[in-house]
Amino acid sequence: MATLTLRAVCKTRHGRQQVLRDIDLDVADGEFVVLVGPSGCGKSTLLRMTAGLDSITSGDIRIGSRIVNQIAPQERNVAMVFQSYALYPHMTVAQNIAFGLRMRGMSADKVQERVAATARMLSLEALLERKPHALSGGQRQRVAMGRAIVREPALFLFDEPLSNLDAKLRSQMRAEIRNLHARLGTTSLYVTHDQVEAMTLAQRIVVLNQGGIEQIGTPEQIYECPQSTFVASFMGAPAMNLLRGRLTADRQHFDVDDGPRIPIAGAGDAGVQVEANRETVLGIRPEHVTVTSDQPIPLPVDACEMLGADNLAFGRLGKQSLVVRLPYHQRPGSGEQLGVALPAAQLHFFDGQSGRRVN
Repeated sequence: MATLTLRAVCKTRHGRQQVLRDIDLDVADGEFVVLVGPSGCGKSTLLRMTAGLDSITSGDIRIGSRIVNQIAPQERNVAMVFQSYALYPHMTVAQNIAFGLRMRGMSADKVQERVAATARMLSLEALLERKPHALSGGQRQRVAMGRAIVREPALFLFDEPLSNLDAKLRSQMRAEIRNLHARLGTTSLYVTHDQVEAMTLAQRIVVLNQGGIEQIGTPEQIYECPQSTFVASFMGAPAMNLLRGRLTADRQHFDVDDGPRIPIAGAGDAGVQVEANRETVLGIRPEHVTVTSDQPIPLPVDACEMLGADNLAFGRLGKQSLVVRLPYHQRPGSGEQLGVALPAAQLHFFDGQSGRRVN
């Protein structure tokens, strides 16, 4: 196992297109870190640079105590699991798992011992003589992970390994990856655009946006204290409600742009210190909006979605949308009106220009 350190890492293509800028990241020995962000934010490029499959423009990548900028991929002691599985179709499961070991000149007995142990770990014993075309998507992904595990690398790299699986298989494979990391303790860097994967797998999350790091933190820190409107809207399903407007001087009300003046329950007592009359974005998670009959904010409901255990009511404050998570037995119809409140303890405030957190 090893640590992974990135310092001021940048990637530019064609001399001018900046793909990644000033990436600083420390991954501890045995830590599971997830890179998450929208398509095109640079997360897969960062992973490929760590593996040595793509060059860096500037900065340093260090695995353990060694700077690996100029070291070939096969010399970095990393193993990568790809989205496409990348299995050899003419080889059996056993041959696919063993391929890297044989290429390194390991003895046949040692190879067989390693393959058998890996197959037991991944419940692949009954599939060792099959070829990839005879496997399900989940089985192919386990074989791909087996090929990585068998090498006993210092660092695991996962490039959206579950994106080709259906929802049920993704859930099962997330559990398998969590269990494998608990057993092996290998330092891991995992790329996904799926915030559910990030929240359920990561010990720490790195949120990327347009080639830069927006925030690094535990899943709880990312969800409970987003540092920008991008993180607030990207992490969470449904996304955090974001209302543009201005806080009044008494800090008891918020003037929604193109909408009403709304009371903020207990804002003064909560010590909200956001500058009054400043262009501000107010954020609140849908589950934190409360339904009340005590001086409620009237919220006309446009639609309601049933999710099984709960419901989502979609309404508007002026021209801006507000989503409320409701218990399963409460399902207002289109055109009905809810009375809601925004508890000050659950509010987030962001600068209206930069989008960065201000409270």
